[in-house]
Amino acid sequence: MGEIEPVTVIGLGPMGQAMVRRFLAAGHRTTVWNRTPGRADALVEAGAVRAATAGEAVAANRLVLLSLTDYAAMYDVLGKAEAELAGRVVVNLSSDTPERTREAAAWLAERAAVLLTGGIMVPEELVGTEAAYVFYSGPRATFDAHEPTLRVIGRPDHRGEDPGLAQLYYQAQLSLFLTSLAAYLYATALVGTAGVSATEFLPYAVDNANSLSMYLADAAREIDAGRYPGDQANVTMMGATADHIVGTARSTGIEPALPVAVKALYDRAIAAGHGKDGWPSLYEVIRKG
Repeated sequence: MGEIEPVTVIGLGPMGQAMVRRFLAAGHRTTVWNRTPGRADALVEAGAVRAATAGEAVAANRLVLLSLTDYAAMYDVLGKAEAELAGRVVVNLSSDTPERTREAAAWLAERAAVLLTGGIMVPEELVGTEAAYVFYSGPRATFDAHEPTLRVIGRPDHRGEDPGLAQLYYQAQLSLFLTSLAAYLYATALVGTAGVSATEFLPYAVDNANSLSMYLADAAREIDAGRYPGDQANVTMMGATADHIVGTARSTGIEPALPVAVKALYDRAIAAGHGKDGWPSLYEVIRKG
């Protein structure tokens, strides 16, 4: 068996701490650093090695994981450790835009370091469990070399060489997640105007959420084919429903922004000639911006 790879984790918020504990449990010598030193105390007691500075943390190991707020924070931290970056593999698990991620890859390359972009798709309590998976992108050979170590925090899913790809997948999944949660809250608020409690409405919301997956496979095929048969639920019909939701929201006095935004997509699709097409044709107006 090969030697267990040592790692550095910079950024000890809840996600960073969860990763450190998983690495320690798997036998990895783990060096830690955080701008607020006290966040490392419990981890050091658990066996982590405290670095006095960001530069010392980077110098300690070839594999350096960042769990920060965004990519601006990366520059704040690693800008003070530029002399130690050469030869390092920086796995940035912070959230930002794909373009800023590509810029960061270039910045690190200028300092003889390699960026692997990462996006953890579970909350901190599920890090390292069977439910955890992590999107990665960047040089395949670099990813392959460190994949056994990265597997400790979740199933690694390498999406391609472009450093922006993992970020794009991450943001796409969060878009689906955040919009779905907002839709649930909106629906709950809608029935709440008639005195229906969230608990009473819950089983209906769960049933609705569970049924949504049955529509996705057909929609994906239609999107890839560029053909949207509207023999069942066409845009004009669905747009009328969207209009009714807006009317209901306004009549009950709750915030109408979410259904107004959805109705606007249907209006644009109808204006673009998709009125008789199926609802997945909204994809065409969405992607054109």
